[in-house]
Amino acid sequence: MTGGSNDALRAQLQAKKEELSSRLERITANLQRGYDSDSKEMAKELEDSEVVDALGNEARAEIAKISAALVRLDNGRYGICSECSEPIEADRIKAYPYADECIDCARFDERRRARI
Repeated sequence: MTGGSNDALRAQLQAKKEELSSRLERITANLQRGYDSDSKEMAKELEDSEVVDALGNEARAEIAKISAALVRLDNGRYGICSECSEPIEADRIKAYPYADECIDCARFDERRRARI
């Protein structure tokens, strides 16, 4: 990748990371608020908290993937499959800019996880 496209990609990844970090802060603040003393309301709030916590976990995982992509960008391994060392398809990178595997390796891993 060229320096200019690396700069644009880095900016895109950083913007997504900042967006997710901001969302995670709001999620954390939501989880830390107090609960209503009414037992029915408290049950609903606890259920909502579980959903919000799951969203927080997804945001944290996505932030970690973006951070890893930025490291790969720094060390010249961005766009190279971490499993087979072949280039990751441009369409996959465009759709999923922090992909670390080519589509074939990702599908293989998905099938393997489905069997576990």
